[in-house]
Amino acid sequence: MPVLVYRRVIHRPYVLRLLLGSFVGRIPVAMAAIAIPLALRDAGADYAFIGSVAGAYALSSAIGSPLIGRVVDRIGQPRVLVPTGLLSAIGFLLIAVAPEQRWSVLLGAVVAGAAMPPLEPCLRVLWPDLVRREELESAYAMDSAAQELIFIVGPLAVTASAALVAPIAALWVQIALTLGGVAVFVAADPPRRWRPEHDARRHWLGPLRHPGLAILLVAPAGVGYAIGTLNLLVIGYAERTPVPGGAPVLLALNATGALLGALAYGAFRWSMEPRRRILLLACGLAVSYSLLAIVPGLPLMVVLVVLTGVCLAPMLTVAFGLIGQLAPRGTTTEAFAWLVTLFTAGTSVGAAAVGPILDAGDLHLAGANAGLGAAGCLLLVVAGYRLMRVPAVDPAPS
Repeated sequence: MPVLVYRRVIHRPYVLRLLLGSFVGRIPVAMAAIAIPLALRDAGADYAFIGSVAGAYALSSAIGSPLIGRVVDRIGQPRVLVPTGLLSAIGFLLIAVAPEQRWSVLLGAVVAGAAMPPLEPCLRVLWPDLVRREELESAYAMDSAAQELIFIVGPLAVTASAALVAPIAALWVQIALTLGGVAVFVAADPPRRWRPEHDARRHWLGPLRHPGLAILLVAPAGVGYAIGTLNLLVIGYAERTPVPGGAPVLLALNATGALLGALAYGAFRWSMEPRRRILLLACGLAVSYSLLAIVPGLPLMVVLVVLTGVCLAPMLTVAFGLIGQLAPRGTTTEAFAWLVTLFTAGTSVGAAAVGPILDAGDLHLAGANAGLGAAGCLLLVVAGYRLMRVPAVDPAPS
């Protein structure tokens, strides 16, 4: 039974502990985009400054992630996770203790973003050592499902903090979660036992020197572009169409679709080669996001936002496995970090591009903009299809 696959994975030594530590430590990433602006607005900051802070946080995170990933590939996980966890917490602290001091807030945003502990790529590097080869796909699917839960729990944590205490309290919650997640993760044996693979042929491009891997890392940025568009599209849609609970409900349904897609995908073993799976899932994303241009009534819109999520998590799940197989020796952590960076960058660009379209009031064009991003992902996958072939491996031992 499919459920038994996940039960076997969860019962492997250290899996639950590492998954929990990574999950807790990554929640602040999902909180930051909402928590920082709310705290600054409550302190009297204007929207121009808030936008500058949000941009500084996103940019520093995008730059810092692959660089930190490269350092992990050189010296190991705990020696990077502990100091980055402390630095990121200090960054949030600088904002929390003096939200009215602009220099402190900007410095804190840059530090918190640039030093965000790389729990996500570190866990993905460990999966092949934690589970059997035939269970690896299910482990990556659980990882994708956890990622979707993070972006449901994160905003809810901000809402609860603001309602029970004050918006600034969410920053203190981020500090606690960052330190707690890192502590749980690095205290386990696998991160401390893991040793970087040293490659004498190091290249300044790192994992990007593999052309197939480079395309594989860039392609999901198109989906990120579509998601960034969707994040604002649902706000414009909810302003015109009564939606119980408003735009957040539509985004929660999108995340729910992705969660269900990940769990369903990882429950089965697939014989189709990974690059073909990615191609089919990219087709599904291109079709489902393009249909948003219809801007239908609420019942069909609910179906569409769920469908746009269903193919997302399985595609990322396959991508995780392919990255691990295609990354040149000694660059795997950095490769996973590049995926996070490029996907996030795509989301930011998509949101920026659709803003003027929504200001003009054209929801249909905004929906088409989402389809454009997903189509871009599909085109890149098609272009790099031959380069994504995985070398044959020996069968897994019985």
